[in-house]
Amino acid sequence: MKILFFTGKGGVGKSTVAAASAWQISQRARVLIQSLDPAHNLGDIFGVSLGDRKRKISDTLTLQEVDLQKLARDYLERETRVLGETYRYLQVLNLDNYFSILKYSPGIEEYALLTSIERTINEETDFDYLVFDTPPTGLTLRFLALPSVTITWIDRLIAIREKILEKRYTIQKIRRPLKEGEVPREERLKYDPEDDAILQRLRVLENNYVRLNGILRGGDCTVVLVFNPDMLSLRESQRLVEGLRELGLPLRLLVDNKVTDRNEEMAERVETVMKQTAPGIALERVPLSDGLYCGKETVLYRIMKDMGDRF
Repeated sequence: MKILFFTGKGGVGKSTVAAASAWQISQRARVLIQSLDPAHNLGDIFGVSLGDRKRKISDTLTLQEVDLQKLARDYLERETRVLGETYRYLQVLNLDNYFSILKYSPGIEEYALLTSIERTINEETDFDYLVFDTPPTGLTLRFLALPSVTITWIDRLIAIREKILEKRYTIQKIRRPLKEGEVPREERLKYDPEDDAILQRLRVLENNYVRLNGILRGGDCTVVLVFNPDMLSLRESQRLVEGLRELGLPLRLLVDNKVTDRNEEMAERVETVMKQTAPGIALERVPLSDGLYCGKETVLYRIMKDMGDRF
């Protein structure tokens, strides 16, 4: 299964480019395209009404607009329940009051999005392609960075938990006054780490994020960066390229969208800089088109044919 992420600055037209690519790919493969952008317009592009549920508009193309607020709420409720069960012995400390304000914690939206993507990858195995229309640059980079960041934190938490368990099962043996320079003897009782629910939960999480990180960095994953021929778009696109490089994520295509006769000179300048910023990455130019409905013979549909065939 191939996975495509379309990303870029807000307003550059990544939803339209993602939709056109998904339509073209669906001429030869089964495609699910999901909009993860809170400002959904996937349904508008295809001229249909969409909700959080999947909608099949052809034998090979399925659409979905993911409700980010519902994602965050479901994620928080699920994690709060797990925390409550794991730390039930601490209920005397009235932790429910602390859990109730977790919805204001930084990172909830990012983890909710990442959880949604992971679930889609694991469950939607009937499709040949998963196409994700992502939120604007900042949120996209944050949730794509989460697997690597989380693995680092979990590794540290596992080491701390193992140390706690070792100390819990250690008996200090002092039978007589210590001589000068003598080190106290310790005797460690045997214990089974498999019996510790917290340690097991951490290891399950670590395995999940390691697997997901491998998928996102793998050969079947592609990040497509969409930008416009203007300086604001260029600057943000350069930052995104650098972020993707630091995260080891596979940027494989640049798309200069909304090019016209009037801005062609600027388009040349922006494309030159982007080729220098991301050397060796293929670049496609898409002229500005009035046609948004991908199911018809619009200019955009014809332009995107070659790009769709890339995947």
